[in-house]
Amino acid sequence: MPQSYTCLHYHLVFSTKNRVPAISPEWEKRLWEYLGGIVRDLGGIPIQIGGVEDHVHLLVTLRQEPALKDVLRELKAGSSVWVHREFPEVREFEWQVGYGAFTVSHSNISAVKAYIANQREHHKKQSSKDEFRALLEKHGIAFKEEYLF
Repeated sequence: MPQSYTCLHYHLVFSTKNRVPAISPEWEKRLWEYLGGIVRDLGGIPIQIGGVEDHVHLLVTLRQEPALKDVLRELKAGSSVWVHREFPEVREFEWQVGYGAFTVSHSNISAVKAYIANQREHHKKQSSKDEFRALLEKHGIAFKEEYLF
């Protein structure tokens, strides 16, 4: 086969350092848009981006290059610089080191998109820590509690 074809959909989740509620509802939409711009600059397609004060979810379609870890590095570094430039008063803003990355089947895109769009409502019932544990369990990822947060 002379061509390579991929269909790589990911649900990405990462939080602020120590889960500090540093993302303000006043400017979160601008942050989501900026994250989407980074995805586009890397050749990907942002499908849905959302979150709450202490974490963000991205549903994206990515190319095989750059590697997923490099995409996450660019998302975090670029958006962190942007937040500090646009909102210098938000000195405590920093992303955590780790992240969650979950593959999404093409047939499940609309469900994940709706889930991300409904983050504010969702977190009235479930903490972000419990949500992340549930995502890991749903995807069969073994973890040790002491390394999660």
